Amino acid sequence: MTLSTAARKPSLTTQAPDLAARAMRVRGLTQALAAPLSPEDCGAQSMPDASPVKWHLAHTTWFFETFLLRRYVQNYREFDPQFGLLFNSYYESLGARHPRPARGLLTRPSLAKVLAYRAQVDAALGEWMSGELDDDARALLELGLHHERQHQELLLTDVKHLLFQNPLQPAYRTDLKTPPSSSLQPMRFHEVAEGRIEIGYAGADFSFDNETPRHTQWLQAHRIADRPVSNAEYCEFIRDGGYRRAEFWLSDGWAQVQSRGWQRPLYWHEDLQASFTLGGTQDLIDSAPVCHLSFYEADAYARWAGARLPTETEWEASASTLPVGGNFVDEDFLQPTAQPQTRDIPRLHQFFGDVWEWTGSAYLPYPGFRTAPGAVGEYNGKFMSNQMVLRGGACVSHADHLRASYRNFFYPDARWQFSGIRLAQDVR
Repeated sequence: MTLSTAARKPSLTTQAPDLAARAMRVRGLTQALAAPLSPEDCGAQSMPDASPVKWHLAHTTWFFETFLLRRYVQNYREFDPQFGLLFNSYYESLGARHPRPARGLLTRPSLAKVLAYRAQVDAALGEWMSGELDDDARALLELGLHHERQHQELLLTDVKHLLFQNPLQPAYRTDLKTPPSSSLQPMRFHEVAEGRIEIGYAGADFSFDNETPRHTQWLQAHRIADRPVSNAEYCEFIRDGGYRRAEFWLSDGWAQVQSRGWQRPLYWHEDLQASFTLGGTQDLIDSAPVCHLSFYEADAYARWAGARLPTETEWEASASTLPVGGNFVDEDFLQPTAQPQTRDIPRLHQFFGDVWEWTGSAYLPYPGFRTAPGAVGEYNGKFMSNQMVLRGGACVSHADHLRASYRNFFYPDARWQFSGIRLAQDVR
């Protein structure tokens, strides 16, 4: 996965019993997310960028076994020494790995054996966590839990892409809550004055290392939209020939449009009236945030609208004034929702949840960033090239996993994530 997973060492205040209980809740949720699926669903891989559910279940388990149990539990016996070859993602320092594009060919071990693997590792984790944990152990445990949160999100995005390949387009779940609809209010822009600000993580709790070090940036005066771009607004771009007019597109983006035949967001029907969701095919909600767009599409829409994408500095400057709240996975919609129209809506909203928002910033290290030593450090530094930053989380994210400084990143042609658009404008 390309979500960032190397952590800075936090000063943890959580007591061991509380941390252990949370660990079991997080681990249990991964299996709960997989529960509606058949063994056949769990073994298939829809494209090289996605992974089978069975692989997500095993990889997150391998992470705890490799980085915690083998290190801290005396005489720990691995479930299967060959699992490192199968379920190591891309830790070069930990040995050979099965190729990512071929994960769907791993018919063995069976799903039942992977679940037995999880059960053994969970039992060993529970016993280990009942004792005293030093700061390093707690930091690695915290990292493992956030790593699993990321894979829970990827599990859902990968399942959606997989089920979409089926001509019957079956639902992942038929009991999801119905998203609300509301009238679409005109988009307003909030003006932000220029000035010196600090961005990046500041605090004693957990963060990933790519959120640090906190540093000073000069913020140019700009305007930022009060909400994400809606489905109805994106339809206007399509109907105005947005996918046929090269003047709106970066050169690489236009090449993708031509070679891949893009004409609308991923999962949308040709009539622009319905889309495929984790609850099956549903009518498109005009006022809900548009999603499943590549960076190229987000950038082209912004140009068409006479605007641009915000930089990640601009995005964080506004988001840091807001609480982390919104439509997350526990709301049980599993798709973006319209903003309820009430009089107490703040000027800026939906910065968190619903859709990851593309920024105009390349994924690069912050000034003073240093890759963490050891295998854990492989997660971030080596990916700081050719990718773009997204912010805010999505409807399949977890609120306890996010903050204003959180940096997600994907290649600019990625569409299967729940990614959308917030606009910005220069102040002249």
